[in-house]
Amino acid sequence: MKALILSGGSGTRLRPITHTSAKQLVPVANKPILFYAMEAIRAAGITDIGIIVGDTHAEIEAAIGDGGRWGCKVTYIRQDAPLGLAHAVKIAEPFLKDEPFVMFLGDNLIRDGITGLVKRFEAERPNSQILLAHVKNPQDFGVAELDGNKVIRLVEKPEKPMSDLALVGVYMFDKTIFPAVNAIKPSKRGELEITDAIQYLIDQGLKVNSHIITGWWKDTGKLEDMLEANRLVLEGLETKIEGDVDQESKLIGKVEIGPGSRIVSSVIRGPAIIGENCLIEKSYVGPFTSIHNSVILCASEIEHSIVLADSKIVDIGSRIEDSLIGKNVVVCRDCGKPRAYRFMLGDNSEVSVL
Repeated sequence: MKALILSGGSGTRLRPITHTSAKQLVPVANKPILFYAMEAIRAAGITDIGIIVGDTHAEIEAAIGDGGRWGCKVTYIRQDAPLGLAHAVKIAEPFLKDEPFVMFLGDNLIRDGITGLVKRFEAERPNSQILLAHVKNPQDFGVAELDGNKVIRLVEKPEKPMSDLALVGVYMFDKTIFPAVNAIKPSKRGELEITDAIQYLIDQGLKVNSHIITGWWKDTGKLEDMLEANRLVLEGLETKIEGDVDQESKLIGKVEIGPGSRIVSSVIRGPAIIGENCLIEKSYVGPFTSIHNSVILCASEIEHSIVLADSKIVDIGSRIEDSLIGKNVVVCRDCGKPRAYRFMLGDNSEVSVL
């Protein structure tokens, strides 16, 4: 069995972070989201992986390499434009050939992994197996209608959803999916929809099974979902102190501190993770916060946030929370006259001030 990871999206909902970084490489608990997909696939016993890449291909290829760190072989498949999930399957046919495969959206996180689901697919041998989850906003997803375990209808982002069962970003197919993706036409938004391809299988009388997941699942395409995924992953954190913590500092709860980092006269309340070579001085780091490598946090407070590498937060008079701060960002108090807010912000930025 093979795997196909989709990593070609542009991440418009996470701009400006994704103007300079692939959305699949934004870290959750200091690990790129895409790495979680690689780990889940490898844990399921799959070692031959194709990765669909787009404009950010160089960055993704640099991060993943040949897949050797996971014990996998990786093949990169270029998608010239984001023309839909079914289009990704279509262009991957020369790689996938006649083998069954799992398709995994590279910005999705599934707590319990996919090992059991792959085993079930191999045992029952349907033509397709889809993962579903109950959601509060089914109109924002592909939605399934079931008859028992059998899928009888799929609709992409329906105005009037027929259920609250949304498609999770993991699918399993045999070779019958290739005639389907070649038979369907682009949707109104100009994409070949995977829901249309699966519906084609259903209409042809082929077997499409479903599995409703009970653990948490997150599509990390939006800021609030990224922060929620970070929170959920950090809940499973174990304390690991490899840096230096002075006697004036307090570590409360589960805290991980990377090598070369120094905690000086500060309070870290977990679950929280501090990367390598950071300086946390006279500061408070609250629960559900991930601070990446080489970050300086001085005389400031932050919680329920993600801070990327090489950033500096100095002398902030109030607490930062619910925030995603990119690489090489400087956030500091300016005491110069005249007193004013001074910003340099990229496209699609959002700033809240007191």
